[in-house]
Amino acid sequence: MNLVDWDFAVTVGSRIAGPGPEVSADEAAAAVVELREGADRSTPLVREFTGLQATEGTAPVLVVDRAGWVKANADGFSKILSPIVDKLTEKKGAPSGFSAAIGSRVTGGEVGLMLGFLGTKVLGQFDPFHAPHGRLLLVAPNIVHVEREIDADPHDFRLWVCLHEETHRVQFTANPWLGDHLMTQMNAVAETIEPTAILEAVRRGAEAIRGGEGSVLDLVSSPEQKEILDRVTGVMSLLEGHADVVMDGVGPTVIPSVEQIRKRFNQRRKGVGTLDKLLRRLLGLDAKMAQYRDGAVFVRHVVDKVGMEEFNAVWTGPETLPSKAEIADPDAWVARVL
Repeated sequence: MNLVDWDFAVTVGSRIAGPGPEVSADEAAAAVVELREGADRSTPLVREFTGLQATEGTAPVLVVDRAGWVKANADGFSKILSPIVDKLTEKKGAPSGFSAAIGSRVTGGEVGLMLGFLGTKVLGQFDPFHAPHGRLLLVAPNIVHVEREIDADPHDFRLWVCLHEETHRVQFTANPWLGDHLMTQMNAVAETIEPTAILEAVRRGAEAIRGGEGSVLDLVSSPEQKEILDRVTGVMSLLEGHADVVMDGVGPTVIPSVEQIRKRFNQRRKGVGTLDKLLRRLLGLDAKMAQYRDGAVFVRHVVDKVGMEEFNAVWTGPETLPSKAEIADPDAWVARVL
């Protein structure tokens, strides 16, 4: 059964995302080389700052264009949604024929619409669900676009991005249970959510581009669903905040213009334009910005209080991860875990 025509989603998403900024073949090749080198250079820097030990080369680094990012995320969403598809098939049986093909193609177009928008924004991403150990994606056109937009030194900015994304790779490869834990939460969602709500969430994304309002998160309404969402929010706040702390901790030692980059990048994170702000709200990107801020406050508070070595107890297992409430109250986490 296909809820989504993923091939069509990739086609639509790639077309909407477009190729990105104009660069010569030599400039593009140099950016790819520099990003690969930046990821390699970041590994020991992250290890020294955090104390996390990750086997080098465990998860590959892929420097991709926008279409490559769209394809990778369509593959990832397909895997995440498979339990929900199985559940729907079990309840209603697999549709067939012309109506099923049309339905999956319409949904595929709507998924592609959202992936196309996001494909113009994302600088890098660690995909923990890619077998066997995840993969790190660096989106070269978007990195070049942003470094030009904020008038950053290209060499400094590329290493700065690599530090953040490499931190995510270290988080997951040094703690292999973490990816399994997140997938468990996804499967838990599949047990509580009505599959039709997934289609409604996709349609809301498309409607936003046509002037609609509301949030995908509004569809998560039951106490059980909110409990799962709170657990995921706590984890994501930790991961994003930890990466930001590493960027700011390591950056001044290797990136001369890091202060200027951080200031200008934070201004850019707020988003500009009516459509951009609307889609950020609908897709939960405003919440993601709060994750960076709140997670970083949590990590800094705990590290300042007990030191990095004691803070690393957070990576012991699911039971030591902070809840959403503990992200806002770091001392509560310290009292519970340390």
